[in-house]
Amino acid sequence: MTSTPKVWPFEEAVKLVERYRSGPPEKGYVLLETGYGPSGLPHIGTFGEVMRTTMVRHAFAALSTIPAKLVCFSDDMDGLRKVPDNIPNREAMEPHLGKALTSIPDPFGTHASFGHHNNARLRAFLDAFGFDYEFKSATECYKSGEFDETLLRVLAEHQAILEVILPTLGEERQATYSPFLPVCEQTERVLQAKVEEYRIKDGTIVYRSESGALVETPVTGGRCKLQWKADWAMRWAALGVDYEMYGKDLTPSVVLSAKISKILGHAPPDGFAYELFLDDQGQKISKSKGNGLSIEEWLAYAPQESLALYMFQSPKKAKRLYFDVIPRQVDDYLTFLQKYQAEDEAKRLENPVWHIHEGHPPTPELPITFGLLLNLVGACNGEDKSVLWGFISRHAPDASPETCPLLDRLAGYAVRYYHDFIRPQKSYRTPQGKEIAALEELRSVLEKMPQTPDAEKMQEEIFRIGREHGFEPMKDWFSCLYEVLLGAAQGPRMGSFIALYGAKETARLIGRVLAGENLAA
Repeated sequence: MTSTPKVWPFEEAVKLVERYRSGPPEKGYVLLETGYGPSGLPHIGTFGEVMRTTMVRHAFAALSTIPAKLVCFSDDMDGLRKVPDNIPNREAMEPHLGKALTSIPDPFGTHASFGHHNNARLRAFLDAFGFDYEFKSATECYKSGEFDETLLRVLAEHQAILEVILPTLGEERQATYSPFLPVCEQTERVLQAKVEEYRIKDGTIVYRSESGALVETPVTGGRCKLQWKADWAMRWAALGVDYEMYGKDLTPSVVLSAKISKILGHAPPDGFAYELFLDDQGQKISKSKGNGLSIEEWLAYAPQESLALYMFQSPKKAKRLYFDVIPRQVDDYLTFLQKYQAEDEAKRLENPVWHIHEGHPPTPELPITFGLLLNLVGACNGEDKSVLWGFISRHAPDASPETCPLLDRLAGYAVRYYHDFIRPQKSYRTPQGKEIAALEELRSVLEKMPQTPDAEKMQEEIFRIGREHGFEPMKDWFSCLYEVLLGAAQGPRMGSFIALYGAKETARLIGRVLAGENLAA
């Protein structure tokens, strides 16, 4: 590779190349980490972090011979502070507030705890996408002793850590803050308790319990966990994390955790601050609120490749994450897939599909857009994708669901998306003035055309009719076609639509309009 491709996964991967330019790390591999807080159900932002980090890992593999691993870490030992809005049996959760997520009964009744349930949901989805990762649970790491050595280091350096954290806190919080949160043996609650004494030689702390008694407890073996910023830094040091992304809102926390990481003797990982996802109202999506799109909802209407593209594009720009963004992402993916075939090696490394498919994108199928399929569903009032295949097969006789599996999936998605989101918003209007004469001529032209006309020639005819009937600007003519025939403000390239839908069918559609028939009925 003569030069680094000018796309963000490679730009991030270069950081790791520079980090170990003198040789591989002592552990023998580069470690990239993603974090997940399972206080709510996994949401699409969690998936995005794993997808983006995977893209950086793959870019790094193209630049370096050092092995790389990805760890997905669950902060499932955190105490539950608020019952999420989007779970069943919310009242039954109230008595368990303050307990670690893995110590709270599963409201869904399927796993050992709420934390285990949410972890399973995340892992099942990541596995379905084929991510190569190692899953780690905070509860398991704390209780198994994997973190013990680093926790003792935190204890030994607690004063230096306090000097980093305390200036960022209010006066009242400063008086009670400790990096350690003891876990009460009796109640299983993770306590925000005042630590009275740090006994470094004994590996313990002495804290004042909820009853006011002094209690001594080890900082190891899962008897304590750390406060958020100290916990993040401890994890980096214990696991040897080299790279981690984070939401832009966590930037102040990253700064403090990096200082603590250095105190613990570990160079802070390189990182990347991505912007947050917004719902349809422009609000930040939240695990507890359940606003915005879920992973399952996106995949009900579009293939996973379109979701991966959404994550690839403009990660430093806040983006709306709602149903109306889906069609554009599908068609952009298809466009990039088509372009990839004609690009040289350098350009291919900058094409999103190289990153989505880890360097091996599939061969593109028929050049039929998702938007075109959506309009086809509306025009033929299709209730099943087999109806769409009747039109597709006439347009391309050799095509079938077996030879074009992606197109077959898109046809099914198009039917579902159209009926759930587009049909309820349809608004047809009747043609007026010169529009009537133009439509009459277009119908006459279509009746003389072959059933499957050439899309380019059809487009030229549409333009000619628009010019001869005095449409200026020309977009007024196309707006007429969209609003009168398709009931929408925007639409597909009409030449391509007619080639797919059929000249005779389009002529009959125009005839129904000119006869005064209500297409919305």
